[in-house]
Amino acid sequence: MSKIRIVIPARFGSSRLPGKPLLDICGKPMIVRVIEQVLGRFEHIYVATDDQRIIDAVAEYDVIAVMTSDKHESGTDRLAEVAQIHEFADDDIVVNLQGDEPLIEPELLQQVARLLDSNSASMSTLMTPITSVADLLNPNVVKVVHGENNKALYFSRAPIPYPRDAFSKTKNVMPEGDYFRHLGLYAYKVSALKSIPTLPVSTLEGIEKLEQLRPLASGFDIVVENACMVPKAGVDTQEDLDKVIEVFAKL
Repeated sequence: MSKIRIVIPARFGSSRLPGKPLLDICGKPMIVRVIEQVLGRFEHIYVATDDQRIIDAVAEYDVIAVMTSDKHESGTDRLAEVAQIHEFADDDIVVNLQGDEPLIEPELLQQVARLLDSNSASMSTLMTPITSVADLLNPNVVKVVHGENNKALYFSRAPIPYPRDAFSKTKNVMPEGDYFRHLGLYAYKVSALKSIPTLPVSTLEGIEKLEQLRPLASGFDIVVENACMVPKAGVDTQEDLDKVIEVFAKL
């Protein structure tokens, strides 16, 4: 198996939760709670940040903290800089663990890494079945369709595939067929990761506001499979943070 490297992008700025990686969760910063989910499970763990306070917060843990540019527009760009700085081998696999996922299950990270290691694709990701019309129609629930060999065909905020006949009758009943929600968990071959920031922004990416459409539109293969479990929610809002604190308070 290729060398697996977990990289946790942790940007200090956040429009809804300023300083999010350092927000307290039962006595520890959020970024530390994320690290604790993978310590002992993976050998190579990196925190990619743009703020010295985050580097200081993780200093006592067995991770490599990397100061990256504050100009990056996406987590993928930040991961690519870490790969360049530390000279990752082209066939290494980088798993992107978001810095606001303090309840992430390590099994999901292992799954997405194994999936990529088992084929020749550039990237891998995971999905879960959509079982409600509300989720199928919700633009905040990103959908994915795939073809042969589990290669992703398209990602969209719209219902895909579109159940024309069923929706011509009603949109209140879940149509027959398979519909999948895309989980924002990625693994990259380093050779692909380094080149993605150099790709032009595709028209599709600009329309859908989904950065995975950039490599897909440029011909990169992205493989996808059903997640081994439904992941717990990350932290985007104060309400999300309150729920996570409740979970940790019971541990």
